[in-house]
Amino acid sequence: MSETIHKTASCKDDYDPDSITPDKALENIFNAITPVNETESVFIRESLGRVIASDIKSEINVPSGINSAMDGYAIKGSDIPAHEIKKLKLIGTCLAGKNFLDTVNEGECVRIMTGAIMPEGTDTVVIQEQAIVAGEYIDIGNDTKPGDNVRQAGEDLSIGDLVLEKGMRVTPAEIGLLASLGQAKVSVFKNIKVAFFSTGDELRSVGEVLDDGAIYDSNRYTLFGMLARIGVEIIDMGVVRDDKELLDRAFIEAAEEADVIITSGGVSVGDADYIKEILEKQGTVDFWKVAMKPGRPLTFGKINNTLFFGLPGNPVSVMVTFYQFVQPALKRLLGETVYSPITMKAPCVSNLKKRPGRVEYQRGVLEQDETGSMVVRKTGKQGSGILRSMADANCFIVLPMENEGVKEGEMVDVQLFHGIV
Repeated sequence: MSETIHKTASCKDDYDPDSITPDKALENIFNAITPVNETESVFIRESLGRVIASDIKSEINVPSGINSAMDGYAIKGSDIPAHEIKKLKLIGTCLAGKNFLDTVNEGECVRIMTGAIMPEGTDTVVIQEQAIVAGEYIDIGNDTKPGDNVRQAGEDLSIGDLVLEKGMRVTPAEIGLLASLGQAKVSVFKNIKVAFFSTGDELRSVGEVLDDGAIYDSNRYTLFGMLARIGVEIIDMGVVRDDKELLDRAFIEAAEEADVIITSGGVSVGDADYIKEILEKQGTVDFWKVAMKPGRPLTFGKINNTLFFGLPGNPVSVMVTFYQFVQPALKRLLGETVYSPITMKAPCVSNLKKRPGRVEYQRGVLEQDETGSMVVRKTGKQGSGILRSMADANCFIVLPMENEGVKEGEMVDVQLFHGIV
């Protein structure tokens, strides 16, 4: 009599009926998130990377008055000759911050610097390279058109203009805009706390001696770097051994302290993988497998009001799942309104192997070919333990679930690291 072995889908299988799609996983995550609503006022120099909590409108015109966009000579546009050279009398100098108080009449001009308020009677600036100075006069031709090289009041921002919207992340440009409005402080959403730890008896911290079978824990360092880029408050809980009691206690402590918990390792189907079991006891599990490669064993759930992400143990899987799910979730939780990575199409100059059944995130390099066109190639071996494939890459090559591989020259979806890393 023969016996049948009932197998469970493994990470090597391309299809697993227990997995949900990446789109569905992200939808479930977003549905579980309530963005923070507490705010605080910070000095603009301290706001870099924070999320703006309310719309900001301009209360002044920027620039405040009509001013010169170039170093040159302020003139009347009507003085520009049609064909011949015209001579204008130079009657003074106008510097930024020091207005010229007299009126400029026909046939006259004033030496003016960039940013200086246009003297009364002038409406055009002839740049200094297009004028010839001869004592108290300048000669000009018809290179300049009336109104050239002049910035109007409120050209950048006018009173009442919406300058920055609620949910925008502050970058250096936003800080500059706030400063141009004379605004010393800005209202931002309060930050969140993220606790993370690695699991596994085989893990050793940097600086420790490796004994037989041990490996250095790189995941906590990549997680620290990825979290630091987002700007959250980080709680590094170190390595927690594969012990139910220790893991149970770690989750309790993390849930009391943090808004989000992230673990790496311990979410697969091994005998010592306790994360899913503990999460089901302390909280709720939404899903624990996603139809993707790398990163299928991904668990998401909640412990009370604390979000939980159980990432796989392989280093590349940690980074892929973080960028596809954790980073967008943290941005949404922080109140940010833009959290989707930049995606574009590009021809692939590598042959890519794939079978249908799950979405693949292969690591690639987007670059210019010899004709100047943008192309993408894979970084080499794509194993989930080959962290070098991430270090060498500047993008993900995203292959949809139904894709059966890519031949050289075919168009692929490219997700740029710029903006997410």
